[in-house]
Amino acid sequence: MTKKKNKFYYFFNRIICSSFVFIFIFSCQNEPKKSEKKLPYLGKPELIEVVYKTVNGEKTTDTIYPVIPDFQFLNQDSIKITKQSKSLKGKIWIADFFFTSCTTICPLMTKNMKYVDSVSKKLSDDIALLSFSINPKYDTPSILKKYREKYKITSKNWLFLTGDENKTHRLGIDNFLVFAERNEDVTDGFAHSGAFTLVDKKGYVRGVYLGTEKKEVEKLIKDLKILLKEDK
Repeated sequence: MTKKKNKFYYFFNRIICSSFVFIFIFSCQNEPKKSEKKLPYLGKPELIEVVYKTVNGEKTTDTIYPVIPDFQFLNQDSIKITKQSKSLKGKIWIADFFFTSCTTICPLMTKNMKYVDSVSKKLSDDIALLSFSINPKYDTPSILKKYREKYKITSKNWLFLTGDENKTHRLGIDNFLVFAERNEDVTDGFAHSGAFTLVDKKGYVRGVYLGTEKKEVEKLIKDLKILLKEDK
């Protein structure tokens, strides 16, 4: 890949992650004190609904944050997976959006997700790792299975998912706060961020991290531990 395209992906991921600062500002209205060690709720401002109520005679507001909607995909074993599936329901999710033929940031994302998987082995009953393909026309379940074998991924709680392309892209952008689109002008034909998204057991997005940078991945792991205590 040329230096020009390398720079494109570097600045592209920086812009995407910077955009979450704006989202974070809107998510902090009811953020608990740092001493409480709780993560903020994230979500696009236009999806946040303000509900008015009266408590002890005083009018207050509650912010209702968006949750991940239900979805339907096939995993690497051609098994239908939805939000209510036993492998996902009641678990914390760590998700990324990638494609198997990607030659730019995806291999590094998979490597870093493997690291997350390795340090969270004992938490397999409480978390699920989700890798959504943004190129499902090529990434059939059998291709996803070969990809797992290539990277020697054996974890049962790490699912590789494929489904409708447009719905997948919208799910990433609108709900997981991850950019993804088909773009023939960039390397491999798809433009996407390298973000990892942390989702709590109720389906709320609680963190977005640059999955191509080790410091960000380490922060994700620290925040995962905070969220595990919060969700008990």
